[in-house]
Amino acid sequence: MRLADRKAVVTGGGQGIGRAIALRLAREGADVAVLDANPATATDAAREIEALGRKALGLAVDVSDAEAVAAAFKSVVQDLGGLHILVNNAGITRDNLLVRMSPDDWDLVLRVNLKGAFNCTRAAARTMMSQRWGRIVNVSSVIGIIGNAGQANYAASKAGLIGLTKSAAKELGGRGITVNAVAPGFIETPMTAALPAAAREAYASKIALGRLGTPDDVANVVAFLVSDDGDYLTGQTVCVDGGLAG
Repeated sequence: MRLADRKAVVTGGGQGIGRAIALRLAREGADVAVLDANPATATDAAREIEALGRKALGLAVDVSDAEAVAAAFKSVVQDLGGLHILVNNAGITRDNLLVRMSPDDWDLVLRVNLKGAFNCTRAAARTMMSQRWGRIVNVSSVIGIIGNAGQANYAASKAGLIGLTKSAAKELGGRGITVNAVAPGFIETPMTAALPAAAREAYASKIALGRLGTPDDVANVVAFLVSDDGDYLTGQTVCVDGGLAG
């Protein structure tokens, strides 16, 4: 119970990696607010957290909307009784080759993945600065480090998160707030589960450990970073990729 009495927000926490993180934080003792664009998955995740004996909120929020984010964080502080941890996980893809990518798809991915993290970090920082303690983790991607054909918008947004992480760490460190990033590699999701066996084997062959990761692999690292065990790490990017990025 490393996170007993802590209050956390996980964006994009209704499914996949975000949901695994939200549940892991709850198992470590935190009360958790799940912010997700899908109200049904946000509510469902909150119920699962409550079943673990923790307080939970499930809020439908577009993280790219600064006013909606500010209102949501105000509700979190009021209803959960504080805010200590923020995990910026919300993200989308709109894949296409660069020359075929529409400006709208470029803008949308940057708006959700990068501006969304900015909006949430700014909203959370005010509370964390006043209490002189906080933990922020941005969920980037190895694609933001190594790039990938057909994902210029996604790669740019995830690389941008690493820059945001480093800058915010320098700005907020003096107030007892750490800011780190995790960069997952190929993670088992419903999308990867639907891939043909040959494609999955091709992905796995690029990974030093020889297997795709799981959402819990990512959640384990996040739980460490937001606990007191990660107290002296800030401005770092941890690749949770089984050795893919090298």
